[in-house]
Amino acid sequence: METIYITGHKNPDLDSVMGALAYAYLKSNVDTERSYVPVVPGSINAETKYILEKYTLETPTVKESVAGEKVILVDHNEKEQAIDDMHDATILEVIDHHKMQFSYSDPIRIIIEPIGSSCSVIAKMFKADGVTIPENLAAGMLAAVLTDTVITKSPTTTDEDLKIIEELAQLAGIDDWKAYGMEIFKVRSSVSDLTDAEIITADYKDFDIHGNKIGIGQVETVDIGEFENRRESLLKALADKKEAGAYHSVILFLTDILKEESHFLIASDEPDTVAQAFSTEQRDNMFTAPVLSRKKEVVPNLTKILEK
Repeated sequence: METIYITGHKNPDLDSVMGALAYAYLKSNVDTERSYVPVVPGSINAETKYILEKYTLETPTVKESVAGEKVILVDHNEKEQAIDDMHDATILEVIDHHKMQFSYSDPIRIIIEPIGSSCSVIAKMFKADGVTIPENLAAGMLAAVLTDTVITKSPTTTDEDLKIIEELAQLAGIDDWKAYGMEIFKVRSSVSDLTDAEIITADYKDFDIHGNKIGIGQVETVDIGEFENRRESLLKALADKKEAGAYHSVILFLTDILKEESHFLIASDEPDTVAQAFSTEQRDNMFTAPVLSRKKEVVPNLTKILEK
């Protein structure tokens, strides 16, 4: 039986991992002629481990090379975020909710929707194909939608996401999805056991913005004070990563989901320009801005300000 690997992006987050698991389940139910295997390109983070263990969901196998394989991409389409040898694989589909930054030599199925998470996109596909989402899988997909939309506070949240959240919560038997979201964020924001490098890369993506290599990490927290004594060491780790990877900028933004603002720590060739993207001034490579979303606010703002 032919094997198709379904993978999310490097530095996999909850939406990436659950997207691969959910889409593999859906594809296996609508196409029994092939084997669909969810994989991850690297280690999974704390909240993903928590959800997989809590609901007895399969932990995808780590697969860092797909050369010569047939693959489906979920939750990403930019080459900077894909497995390094993705260009040597045969890509069959792309399922995503980010901006289109993809080209391919053959016609393939591409579904990219402007909604809050990849699991929202996939939940709609379950309904279209008439496949019921199992209770534990629904709980995992709900967790992914809630983290990606910051419990619906993110500007990426749409009316469709709100409807999907209610439907997934019902399928999962979860009465209070807001409390469920806070439960996940408490796990997500616990950083006491992480090194500075692990904090930066826990939810991290690389971008090519007008020829500038930009790395952006995000930590969403219900206790911003947990980072107060680590800012200097985090700035040093950002500077080390910038130098080692020849970046224009490496950015970590710590999102306080209660105050709905983010504290930015930056290592950049143009720190003042980066701050100007958010209509503020930086001081000691730090600033605060009323920003929650990397996809809808940080990357677009940087794209405008760095345009030459």
